[in-house]
Amino acid sequence: MRANLVGSSPRRRRPAACTGKKRGKRRESRIRITGQTAGLKANQIQRIERLGRRRLPSERLVTHEFARQLSELSRETGRQIGVLVDRRGDVSHVMVGDAHSITLPDWGRMRAGPGRLRGLRCIHTHLGDQPLNRDDLTDLALLRLDAMVAVAVDEAGLPGLAYAATLAPQGRGDHGVEHFEPKPPARFDLDFRAYLDDLEEELARQDRTRDVSGGERAILVSVTTGGRRPPDTDAQVAELAELARSAGLAVADMIRQHRPQPDSKFLIGSGRLQDLVIQAFQTGVDLVIFDQNLTPVQARNLTEHLDLRVIDRTQLILDIFAQRASTRDGKLQVELAQQRYRLPRLAQQQDRSLSRLGAGVGGRGPGETKLESDRRRVRDRITRLEKELEKLRGQRAERRRRRGRRDVPILSIVGYTNAGKSTLLRALTHADVEIEDKLFATLDPTSRRLRFPREREVIVTDTVGFIRDLPKDLVAAFQATLEEMRDADLLLHVVDASAPDLERRMSSVRQVLNEIGLSETPELLVFNQSDKLPPGEAEVLASHRGGVAVSALGRTGLGELLRAAESILFRDLVAGSAERGNGMPCGAAFAAQGH
Repeated sequence: MRANLVGSSPRRRRPAACTGKKRGKRRESRIRITGQTAGLKANQIQRIERLGRRRLPSERLVTHEFARQLSELSRETGRQIGVLVDRRGDVSHVMVGDAHSITLPDWGRMRAGPGRLRGLRCIHTHLGDQPLNRDDLTDLALLRLDAMVAVAVDEAGLPGLAYAATLAPQGRGDHGVEHFEPKPPARFDLDFRAYLDDLEEELARQDRTRDVSGGERAILVSVTTGGRRPPDTDAQVAELAELARSAGLAVADMIRQHRPQPDSKFLIGSGRLQDLVIQAFQTGVDLVIFDQNLTPVQARNLTEHLDLRVIDRTQLILDIFAQRASTRDGKLQVELAQQRYRLPRLAQQQDRSLSRLGAGVGGRGPGETKLESDRRRVRDRITRLEKELEKLRGQRAERRRRRGRRDVPILSIVGYTNAGKSTLLRALTHADVEIEDKLFATLDPTSRRLRFPREREVIVTDTVGFIRDLPKDLVAAFQATLEEMRDADLLLHVVDASAPDLERRMSSVRQVLNEIGLSETPELLVFNQSDKLPPGEAEVLASHRGGVAVSALGRTGLGELLRAAESILFRDLVAGSAERGNGMPCGAAFAAQGH
């Protein structure tokens, strides 16, 4: 079974016979067959069309008589024959497939609500004794059908065993699907209407009792590719979960898959896609987030199949930045990144309903599709944003020139997001800056003055945190902010000493620094959050790498940090002072400031 949807025609009501009796509400219709009808004889098409006038008892999943009619037609034509049956037992659609599959029709944009099923069950034939296959179960999950039934057709054209399955709430069934015991159609004697009522009640109860205190709910998906599964996959998935939490989302579930190469249509494999559909149905999520960047085609296909919002990691990061931007600079930079991300996705969208304006005889002209109009508007907006940011960049450069005339050294605090950069700035300068245990809590740069011994002053600047695979559009948009680091005399590279993937995080930061031309700027490694490690372990780590170990939250190791920074910034003066044997130690000056 394939969920490739095709069109279907509406029913037509037949006039009631003039018998003096009032016709009931049941509609007798001539339903157009959908699917592969080429090559069928006229009488075969007529008999298949008559299936549309059949009605099953609402409490029966399938009957022997109906299954026999399907199997006889299937054996005669050598094709799978199927129908969709609504809750009243009326046949609403008739389909013809080939020998191995069948295509479901399009019943419009009718949606099943939270905790509810579609209200249609599919009954179709399998040539030979074949159980429900992966396509059948995928359609059951994707379309949220009431049930999927496959009737085996023997060599005589008689119905054999019927295989049936329904979706199941969490804790029931096999991977979210409940299979019935295969049996002849006549022996399916359960009250299917009552079964559906109980099933939807359980789904609704599950939905009502679900914890939604964390806001919108999301399923996270990570698809790695290559010959071998990357060793840091767990850390990457944990980071994606932290990004989701920082965006105000509640993580309902995680799905991982390793493939030799990504699927061009969905990124994820068909089996995992089926699992994803079922888990999304069971957990009642609002969106699905992929750790890897999606192509426009993949994003569109996934959205159509899941009937949910689907975003990738880049969109999630852009959303976090949009939430956190507070200054005019920050808001403009975030919007610029969003527009740059949006533009190529507009360019690859296709909508056949958007025809060229003014086409046809007597109306020819240049015209413009809606897609072209949208692209032009986005480009115009990008141009305006770039001009505004260029103006702000000039103002910032002027402030830096004035600051440079005073000959005040600059310390820029850089590092992976949530490494404790803002906490370190607050510990060093008593700055009233926001501190949160979230990724990208700091978006706009903050500068404060710090006094060293012998009346030496420096400016300490806290900047936006970095992250692995930082979106290039975001780096380009934040050039104005990142320029603050270009005048730095020393970079304080803050590292979370307790991070399991410490090396990868350091490499990600240095990669971004290299991209913006700061690879030659002196760097001092600051291993923060040393209090999370066993005593002495952070100090050993720092000594092996030529850095210092601190706990910005516990305010330990800050004196050693200042001495190391002073030795780099004021190397000549410090050396001369040491020869004369005078001057107050850096730690004393730090204590004298009330730190």
